[in-house]
Amino acid sequence: MTTAVVLSAGNWPGVEGSVMLGCVILLAAVGTGLLFLVSVFAYRQRRSRRYLLVTVAVGALFVRSIVGMGTVSGVVPMTVHHLVEHSFDFSIAALILYAVYQSGPQHSLDE
Repeated sequence: MTTAVVLSAGNWPGVEGSVMLGCVILLAAVGTGLLFLVSVFAYRQRRSRRYLLVTVAVGALFVRSIVGMGTVSGVVPMTVHHLVEHSFDFSIAALILYAVYQSGPQHSLDE
């Protein structure tokens, strides 16, 4: 006879107030914030749709870090955190793939 164990939300350690997790997310926010600024400057210089798509994707990465900090600090509920974070994961992947699709003709790796 096999016994199944269902993990409820109460079995997982909470993230609220986690100093280590807060530090990691803060570093991620600083890094993605800097990358976002660089991507904004690149877009302003190039003014192309591809650069705009990449800028929006990097901006979404930055917002993900802000949402993560909100979750650790107890401002953003875990349900909202998961909804926003996973929606952004999909959106970032779609934006980057569309930017690659828009990049023009294909070239072989041997060239």
